[in-house]
Amino acid sequence: MEIRGTHQLPRVGTAAGITVMAFVLGIAVLLLSSGTSEGLRPGRRATGSPQLIAVSPLPEMDGELCPLLPASANASLAAMLQQQGAQAGRMTGAAQPYTAVEFERAPLRVIRDNYPTYSAIAVDLISNEVYLQDENLFGYKVFDRLTDTPPAAAFSEPKRMVGGLETKLEFNCGLYVDPVTGEIYSVNNDTVNTMVIFAREAEGNVPPKRELSTPHRTYGIMADEEAQELYLTVEDPPQVVVYRKLAEGDEEPLRVLEGPSTQLEDAHGIALDKKNGWMFVSNHGSSANASGAGQFEPPSITVYPMKATGDTAPLRIIEGPRTQMNWPAAMTLDEQAGELFVANDADNSVLVFRVTDSGDAAPKRILKGPKTGIRHPTGIFLDLKNKELWLSNMGNHSATVYRMDAQGDAAPLRTIRSAPQGKDAQAIGNPGAVGYDSKREEVLVPN
Repeated sequence: MEIRGTHQLPRVGTAAGITVMAFVLGIAVLLLSSGTSEGLRPGRRATGSPQLIAVSPLPEMDGELCPLLPASANASLAAMLQQQGAQAGRMTGAAQPYTAVEFERAPLRVIRDNYPTYSAIAVDLISNEVYLQDENLFGYKVFDRLTDTPPAAAFSEPKRMVGGLETKLEFNCGLYVDPVTGEIYSVNNDTVNTMVIFAREAEGNVPPKRELSTPHRTYGIMADEEAQELYLTVEDPPQVVVYRKLAEGDEEPLRVLEGPSTQLEDAHGIALDKKNGWMFVSNHGSSANASGAGQFEPPSITVYPMKATGDTAPLRIIEGPRTQMNWPAAMTLDEQAGELFVANDADNSVLVFRVTDSGDAAPKRILKGPKTGIRHPTGIFLDLKNKELWLSNMGNHSATVYRMDAQGDAAPLRTIRSAPQGKDAQAIGNPGAVGYDSKREEVLVPN
C-alpha cells in the first residue's frame, strides 16, 4: 500500500499577520477485521489484514509555522515568506495564492542502495547471454550465461549495460527477449507509462528502437510468438492487456481482460500454456469492492482461456493456505511436463504447481532454504534448451540458476552477483513519504 500527499503553503497575509498551515505527519487508522467482510465475492474470504479506513484533514494552526523548529528559525521563515509574497504581489498587482520557498542546502547524509536490484530476468539462447532488469538504478545488464561470481569477488562485471535518461527506463520491472531477433522488451511500472524495445546489441545511454504507450502500473509481460501477440498485466485497475507484438506509439490494444467477474486482484505475473490454450495470472490480492473501498484477498493464480476478453470469469483459481503463496510474482511454464513455476517473492521460494491444479492445492515441489541463495525472487526464466531454472533476486543483488527439477534447500549451479557476498538490498523501491520515530531513533519509509 502506498500513501502519497501533496502539500502547499497557503497565501501569506499582510494586515492581520501570517497564518500558514504546518506540515503534520498524519496517522493512518488501521482496522484488524475478523469474520466476513461486506462486498466479498462468493467463495472468497477476508484475511484479517490491516486496512486504511479513514483519512481526515487536521485544522490549521496559529502561531509557529513548524513547532519542530526553533523560534528563530520560524521567525526567519515567516519573514522570508512575507517578503516573497509582497514582492510577488507588486509584480502582478494581485496577491498570489501560493508562495514557493527554495532552500539550497546539501543533505547531511543520504540513504540509498548503490547496487543493482534485479526485478526480472531473461536468457537469449542464441547469443548465450543473461539479461537482468535493474529496477534500482534504472537499466538492464547483460552477462554471459555461464558467469559464476566467486565467493571472494565483490561482483561480476557485465558484458554491457543499457541505462540513462535517453533510454526511458524507470522502475523497469518486466522483461522479455525475442527468441529470434533478440530484441529486448522492457516494461516500466510507475513513473513512465511506456514500454521500450531495444536491439540486442544496444549499449549505454541510447534511445529505444521503438516505444509503446502502456497503462499506468503495467507489471508483467509475455508473448505468444505464434500469434504475434504481446500480453501485459496491470496492477491497478487489474487488467490483462493484449497488443500486437510489433505495436508501437499510441496503438490501441487488441483486447483487454478486466472487470469484477475476472477476480483479478493486483495482477503481477503472467504465463501462457499454448498447448492447452490457457493463460495464468498471479495476483497479490489487494482489490476494491463494489463501493470502491479497498480490501485484501488471499494471493491467487487465476486461469483463463488465452483469448479471454472483457469481464470473463476464470476457468479456475489456485488459492488457499496450502498453496504457500505470498506475493506471487513472475511465472513461467514447462508445457511438456505440465508444470507452472512461480517466483514467490515474500516467501523467498519457488513454487511448482501442476497446470491443472485448482483450489487450495499444495505445490508439487518447493525450492527454498538458506543454501538456495533465494532472496525476494521477482523474476523467473525457464531455459528448456539447457534444462536450467533462473531467478532474479531483488533482495540480494543477484541472479541464481538451478537444475529444472531442483527442490528443497538445493544450492544454485551458478550465481551472478552484483554486490559483495552477503550484502542485502535496502529494499527502497518507490518511497512515497518519510517519518521519524524519535523514541527508537528510526527513519520510517513506506514503499
